[in-house]
This record gives sequence, structure tokens and C-alpha cells, in this order.
Amino acid sequence: MTFLMNFFTFIFKVVTLPLQLMEVVGIYGIYKRFFPFLIYKISFTYNKKMNDKKKDLFSNLSEFTKGNGPLRILEIGCGSGANFEFYPSGCKVICTDPNPHFEKYLQKSLAVNDHLTFERFVVAFGEDMGAVKDDSVDVVVCTLVLCSVNDIRRTLQEAHRILRLGGALYFLEHVVADPSSWTYFFQHVFQPIWYYFGDGCEVVRATWKHLETAGFSELKLRHIEAPLNFMIKPHIIGYAVK
Repeated sequence: MTFLMNFFTFIFKVVTLPLQLMEVVGIYGIYKRFFPFLIYKISFTYNKKMNDKKKDLFSNLSEFTKGNGPLRILEIGCGSGANFEFYPSGCKVICTDPNPHFEKYLQKSLAVNDHLTFERFVVAFGEDMGAVKDDSVDVVVCTLVLCSVNDIRRTLQEAHRILRLGGALYFLEHVVADPSSWTYFFQHVFQPIWYYFGDGCEVVRATWKHLETAGFSELKLRHIEAPLNFMIKPHIIGYAVK
């Protein structure tokens, strides 16, 4: 099984050589302008299928409000704002994303989610959010983001830095499947192509291991099977308290 997986993975790496060349010479950057539109359209289907899961995940967000002020949320890799509808009324939201072309679609989501207060959009990678102060938010949200950051450990360190003591990091991420499954096999085989069409997305990450060692005082994490394409069916969901 391992030999076959490695053999077919190599074949697909060869197939993606033109894409690798496009990335090197900078032509692939054109796709980054189109990618936000693609994600904006896909987000409606994803939210419909994951509606119950997201409602359950975000159901206790308000518990992390400090004092009498509004709940302060930072969303890492906000994309087109697909999570906005699940946030409680009156909350204040800061959004970050490394792709500035998402802002257009972010504004579309804000227009239909006037129950929240939008503070600002920061163009930044998850590994370097220096524009956001230490201990400045109650909640950090990170959904379908840790699959594509360059450094998961560093991104979690940044989330931990920005959270106030007692605040929480909420996550919902697709992860690598059980090694004994065919899903695991095909995740590795198709990963070379998936990476380019998913703008750096990797389906072979054991993200939960990074969360377990990220230094949070409490971690509530569950593995679930999402009602999605088999490649991204394995998910983890939960939150970690600073």
C-alpha cells in the first residue's frame, strides 16, 4: 500500500510540473485573484452542509465576553466572511487574510450580517499578525485555515499571543484520515494537485497534534466525519482556552 501510494503521488507531482513552473515565474499569482470568487461561491454549499456543526461550535461564544463590553473576535483567514452569520449580535470583529482580493467578498457578507460590528480588515499571514495587539481579543476563530498556513505552530503562537487570558481559540479544520483508510491513500496521491487548486491547501496534515502542544490551558477537541467530499471528510472541531 505504501509503495503504491508513494508511486502514484510521484506521478501526480510530475503532472503538476507546469503548475510548479507557473508558481516560480509568478504566473500562478493570477489564480490568487480568482480564488476568492471561487471560495465565496463554495462557502454557501459548505455552510449549508456544515450548518449544524457550525451552530454547535459557536453556540457558546458569548460565554467568553469579558465584563459588560462587546465580545471581541479576531478571525484568522476570514476569506469571504462565511462565519459571520454564526457570531452573536453586538460582537466586534477584526478580520485578517493574506489575500487582499477577499475584501470585496467580505463586504458582501458584512452587508447581510449587520448584527455585528466590523472593525477592520488586516492583510496579514497567520504567522505574522503584528498589527493586532497582545491580549486584545476574547476569541480567535480559525476555520479551514490551518490546512494552508506555512507554519501551524507559529500561527497558533500568534493566536495565543493575541488572546486575552481566559479567551478561546475556536477551530474547524479538515485533517488527514486514518492511515489504514483509502481516504488516507487518496489524500496523499492527490495532494500535489490539490495544493495548487486549493491555493496551498494540504489535506495530509495532523493538525490536532499541533493544537495539543500549543500551550493552551484547556483543549476541547473532537474528530468528526463531515458530510463533504471524501478528501476533506475527516475534520476536527472545538476550542482551546488560554
